[in-house]
Amino acid sequence: MTEHRIVSHDEWLQARKALLAEEKQFTRARDELTRRRRELPWERVETEYVFEGENGPETLAELFSGRSQLVVYHFMFGPDDDVGCKHCSFWADNFDPIVIHLAARDTTMVAISRAPLGKLLAYRRRMGWSFPWLSSSGNSFNADLGVAFEPDQLAEPAYNYGMPPGFPDREGVSVFFRAADGAILHTYSAYARGIDLLNTAYNYIDLTPKGRAEEDRGPQYWVERHDEYAPAVST
Repeated sequence: MTEHRIVSHDEWLQARKALLAEEKQFTRARDELTRRRRELPWERVETEYVFEGENGPETLAELFSGRSQLVVYHFMFGPDDDVGCKHCSFWADNFDPIVIHLAARDTTMVAISRAPLGKLLAYRRRMGWSFPWLSSSGNSFNADLGVAFEPDQLAEPAYNYGMPPGFPDREGVSVFFRAADGAILHTYSAYARGIDLLNTAYNYIDLTPKGRAEEDRGPQYWVERHDEYAPAVST
């Protein structure tokens, strides 16, 4: 970290107030973007997806658990993988505790991956999570939602509305709404850095003097599964 300018309290307060004006402008811009996101058109989900869950086969409609809104985290955990992606695990550490709060706002949140259910549940036990996790190994859900790719697609602009995926499984989040007549509508999806805002830890890190400090090393070069950090880092 480079040497930083040190000033008097009055000068610090003046600089802080100047930045506060920009922060308020950003907040208002984000509120407007959020409003426009809610106004996006929706598309009807026509495919009858069936997932493998803890209680047996479950349809997409059943994943709503009686609520009208469903958030799906697309967790990178391929059919041949033995453990889940450590970066998606970072996100899961952040969303696992808030599932109960989402439920209070008529929203169910689940994770869906292509790995067999047994692998998903074993990894969930290891990590101490409790969110519902479904396997899509028997359907095309991940491919249809833009997070699973064939080998010939890895260098094509097939991910995040125009970038090469690079891997057969990628991360993202998708949102669905269940209408009064039972119709399921796909309302929103985001991928790659589009899901940064969903990572609470990153929002705190962004407040610190060092920030993410990833410019020269790549995004999340430092991230490990929470049970793999060296003791000196985890204390």
